[in-house]
Amino acid sequence: MPTQLAVQMYTLRNFTKTPADIASALARVKKMGYDAVQLSALGPIEPAELAKILKNEGLQCVATHIGLDRMKNDTAKVIEEHRMWGCSLTAIGGFFPKAEDWSLQLWQNFIADYNAAAAKFAGSGVRIGYHNHSHELARVDPAPGGKTAMDMLFDGLSQDVWFEIDTYWIQHGGGDPAAWVRKCKGRIPAVHMKDLGMKTDRTQFMMEVGEGNMNWPSIIAACKDAGVQWYIVEQDTCYRDPFESLEISLRNLKSMGLS
Repeated sequence: MPTQLAVQMYTLRNFTKTPADIASALARVKKMGYDAVQLSALGPIEPAELAKILKNEGLQCVATHIGLDRMKNDTAKVIEEHRMWGCSLTAIGGFFPKAEDWSLQLWQNFIADYNAAAAKFAGSGVRIGYHNHSHELARVDPAPGGKTAMDMLFDGLSQDVWFEIDTYWIQHGGGDPAAWVRKCKGRIPAVHMKDLGMKTDRTQFMMEVGEGNMNWPSIIAACKDAGVQWYIVEQDTCYRDPFESLEISLRNLKSMGLS
């Protein structure tokens, strides 16, 4: 079975400041047993040089994160780079409005803006997606049963826009990761795998996959049902060496039947 496990390089952002750093980090990712990556938070590097490093290490680029401005204003270059890397998926890391600006109109405007950006990628072989955090689970309509921002995104974004459900942040926002993965069936080629643990003072924190409290059998079953192609390991904050964290997650995911 071909690999379905990848590393979100944002986890290693402190080790990817220069081209030499990037090459070293990617080599370590490959050596620990991953064969695929999501590119994000890299220091300055020429796209062609990055493509060469990926090829030399035998790493597949399965997705990226880029900014909305680049999607809208540098579309042709973004498409060219992704073709160079053999990558068909990109996404923004989220939409982060100020609390005082939160409104129905704000989210409607963002959705229209993002749909316009998605239309610019039509026929290119590259699709743009949306990666959630927990604030999208706040209600836009404060009435009981009112829509959350996540509901609005799901209902309003073009079918061409894919969803990169982040398991930790859905759980952090009081949602059910498995339910959201299933809801996005057919629109979720990649998912972010990260775990949530509790401290004794009742604060939540990120953990390696399989080391926290999340229901991984349920989540993985939902991913398989929804047609997820890539399980991308990410840990925004690590409490040990990030390379060690990625290795622990890899080991645990393999023990859960993924490869």
